[in-house]
Amino acid sequence: MSHESILLPLLRLSCQTLTTAAAPPDMPIPLPPLSRQIALQFAATFLIFSAVWPFYYLRAAEWNWLAVALLIGAAAFLIARLSRQPWWWQLIHLLFVPLLWAGLQMPVSPLWFLGAFILLCLVFRGAASGRIPLYLSGAATSLWLTRLLPHQARALDLGAGIGSLLWPLSRQRPDLHLVGIENAPLPWLFGKLRLKNTRIDWRWGDLWAHSLAPYQVVYCFLSPAPMAALWEKACREMQPGSLLISKAFPIPDALPETLSGPEDDMVARLYVYRIPG
Repeated sequence: MSHESILLPLLRLSCQTLTTAAAPPDMPIPLPPLSRQIALQFAATFLIFSAVWPFYYLRAAEWNWLAVALLIGAAAFLIARLSRQPWWWQLIHLLFVPLLWAGLQMPVSPLWFLGAFILLCLVFRGAASGRIPLYLSGAATSLWLTRLLPHQARALDLGAGIGSLLWPLSRQRPDLHLVGIENAPLPWLFGKLRLKNTRIDWRWGDLWAHSLAPYQVVYCFLSPAPMAALWEKACREMQPGSLLISKAFPIPDALPETLSGPEDDMVARLYVYRIPG
């Protein structure tokens, strides 16, 4: 395989990433998928290798891989900052290659790192693909929801985790038809086993591909990143008068009908929005 066949795809990734980074400050950048973050790392790697390769080649010197790893981390951080990625993505890009180099110096089998990576992907898939970490609502939230949900409502828990909300809610409100959807493999499997003898409809899937039309109530405990898009989806698909309830994270530029939950705990606050129409 020629070096051109390797460098040309990396060059394209670099151009795409830097084009996004050079966007005007007032131009909104859409939610970047995981592929854009990988492209950003490839772009930083290509730029640094392009800069340092002549130095080492012309001098016939041995490569200082620690210095190269630190430069790649700095370049990735700079690109992530210019392209206005969330702070935690900036930190990941800064540390990824240096930590990878440090890990390779340890007398540890690479299989351990592979196993840890696979485990993290199975548990925290939503954080990487949609900036939605694994949050567990718990039984305390279900007590507040019992007062909010209409009688015999069909309710959906988006990103239901391991069923920590639906399990107690189904016991407190047996009149409800409860549906949970989760796309992280291990939490979904845990919830499947936990709820298999209950009336809860437990599903595997992507919340963006799942229609909200059949539900009178949709509950979520996600993150600030997807709330604006979720509100648009809810207004487009749900019936007027239906409820969208978000724990901890309000919807930008939308006024909640009511606030529920403990007043001294912002993480436990419930923002109740009614679909207009």
